[in-house]
Amino acid sequence: MLMHSTPVPRNLPRAIFISIPLVTFVYTFTNVAYFTAMSPQELLASNAVAVTFGEKLLGYFSWVMPVSVALSTFGGINGYLFTSSRLCFSGAREGHLPSLLAMIHVRHCTPIPALLVCCGATAVIMLVGDTYTLINYVSFINYLCYGVTILGLLVLRWRRPALHRPIKVNLLVPVTYLVFWAFLLVFSFISEPMVCGVGMVIVLTGVPIFFLGVFWRSKPKCVHRLTESVTRWGQELCFVVYPQGSPEEEENGPCQPSALPAPGKPLKTQ
Repeated sequence: MLMHSTPVPRNLPRAIFISIPLVTFVYTFTNVAYFTAMSPQELLASNAVAVTFGEKLLGYFSWVMPVSVALSTFGGINGYLFTSSRLCFSGAREGHLPSLLAMIHVRHCTPIPALLVCCGATAVIMLVGDTYTLINYVSFINYLCYGVTILGLLVLRWRRPALHRPIKVNLLVPVTYLVFWAFLLVFSFISEPMVCGVGMVIVLTGVPIFFLGVFWRSKPKCVHRLTESVTRWGQELCFVVYPQGSPEEEENGPCQPSALPAPGKPLKTQ
């Protein structure tokens, strides 16, 4: 998914090798600063450690801390928009999601339907009133998905060793990650069984949807007609078409905008 969005493949390893140590350095020394300036009692009593830290050291300029935290969320939102929409886009190309999500804008090559689905799901999640419960559920689900993804990497390395991989890491890295992942997952189930149980139920709701939408091939004609109508309506609303070019070009090169249809004609469908 990342290689699909990166015109120059060699830039991705550079971004990983530079960003991960840099972020680790910043987070480590941020926590060192917290522990140096604040006592354990202050850390436990604070609802927002960064704000308390700013009030204690910055005085009048303590407002900088909440503003900085708010600005840092923009990076998370930006990453979410890129990754989540591309996950939907790639899943639709593999036939695991509606074909409308595999379409891009005819001019800007943006997966607008996938972006709208992600934004809609986010709006529904935001209806949860308890912020801490929401954070716990989302964090557990994300952490579970990360571990399953790494497990899939190991399976592919075993079953398809000759597959072309622009980035190939030593097996010690994913194995080490899975060891810590399994330990923390078991500890989470012991400490927060209710949160983890609800998170598992949310994840498992995708199983019947998969069997109904993907595994079940012989669907009635009315279902196909409804799907085609929704796809055509979505194309006209979002002005999107399927990407042009071979799968290799789509995966390794930048998007090529497709030609606009003639006036009065529907957009091209696959």
